[in-house]
Amino acid sequence: MSDFNTLLGDIDTFVWGPFFLIPLLLGTGLILTIQLRGIQFRTLFVALRHGLIDPNDETGEGDITNYQALTTALAATVGVGNIVGVATAIAVGGPGALFWMWVTGLVGMASKYSEAFLGIRFRTTDSAGEQSGGPQYYLERGIKGPLGKILGIAFTLFAIVASFGIGNLTQANAVATGLEDAFGIAPNVSGIIMFVCLGAVLLGGIQAIGRVTSAFVPLMILIYITGAITVLVINAEQIPGAFALIFSDAFSGTAATGGFLGSGIILALQMGVARGIFSNESGMGSASIAAAAAKTTHPVRQGLVSMTQTFIDTIVVVTFTGLVIISTGTWTNGKDNAGTMTADAFSAGLPGHWGGTIVSVSLVFFAFSTIIGWSYYGERCVERLVGRHGALPYRMIFTVVVFFGAITELETVWTLADLANGLMALPNLIGLILLSGFIAKETHAYLKFDPKLKASPTDVEKFLQEQGSDWK
Repeated sequence: MSDFNTLLGDIDTFVWGPFFLIPLLLGTGLILTIQLRGIQFRTLFVALRHGLIDPNDETGEGDITNYQALTTALAATVGVGNIVGVATAIAVGGPGALFWMWVTGLVGMASKYSEAFLGIRFRTTDSAGEQSGGPQYYLERGIKGPLGKILGIAFTLFAIVASFGIGNLTQANAVATGLEDAFGIAPNVSGIIMFVCLGAVLLGGIQAIGRVTSAFVPLMILIYITGAITVLVINAEQIPGAFALIFSDAFSGTAATGGFLGSGIILALQMGVARGIFSNESGMGSASIAAAAAKTTHPVRQGLVSMTQTFIDTIVVVTFTGLVIISTGTWTNGKDNAGTMTADAFSAGLPGHWGGTIVSVSLVFFAFSTIIGWSYYGERCVERLVGRHGALPYRMIFTVVVFFGAITELETVWTLADLANGLMALPNLIGLILLSGFIAKETHAYLKFDPKLKASPTDVEKFLQEQGSDWK
């Protein structure tokens, strides 16, 4: 078994290494950023307003509102990576790793926009009358010939594996650990609680998932950010120095200090990109599955809303975690303490046991929300393989697996989950590059017509007719 774990670890290291997935992820994001003329910078405030403030578009076809699609995708991505993943990146790569997480997030916004745009553009109606889309559809429908079909099937298979790994077992284990640390609840009890709660949500399908995440996700992020802001206010004098470390170490490496052994530029970049993608999932294609269920009058509109997910996840939540860790000095504790580093940082910055409690409770919320979001991703991929009749069995198996995740040691599963994440991204990234011209053409045309996303449904319908678009 140890030889198998070593082999898996070596493969995972190569896939997420500086010569394979990392340049492909960053390169794809840069290509799309150029093709889309910096869409993440030009339209960010319009996208945030449309997704968070404007009334939801109820006229387009879809199963949930654009806001619910956003929170469902956020539920799947704001997870363990925002707490433990950030700590691991900084513990191994130094403070400079946070800079590369930012870079990954910024270029990843173009990737996330493109995925969501394609998810809506090539979505289809399933046998139950619900909208279904994502890379498992747009790779095949957008790229003609056998290549598109191969890429679509590859994504589908890897996504199903990932849904049980990174989307279930590892998250359930994090929930159980968090509840045990914070409240002394036994893992088997946590497993039963999650089994019941998850089953109740999944019985209602995407509508129930959308309702739960739209109420649950903003609250969990608010609680965590409030705790982080409090720590940063208390340590305000350390913030300028923290930013100086982040920028200097990103390009010079970090010297050994305390329990931190030191790192070079390549290690900071590798950890920053790998943990950044683990956190926001830009380039992986998964969030487009949730986007495809949204009610919208045009793919560009929902693509822009979905793009803000990466901004919220990485530029907001990840930044707060990283600044708390660096400003309190706990980043020097060493990589062996990465698992508790964020909790240690909050405890150092807040009186009594409040810091550790906030992190433990946030970890529980973040991880359980990820389980909910990924259950939908996996279900849609199973449906793509075997049809709608596979949805109920998948939900039942997924719900049972969450119990075993709570009570099982998961070293091998973590590696498999990380590997499946990387392999899932590969066919999607190839597809994004091949379809980048198509994405740019339709995006530029729509934003020229409706740059503020204020056009009425009637005007959008007229625009589609003038463009000769076959999208409904």
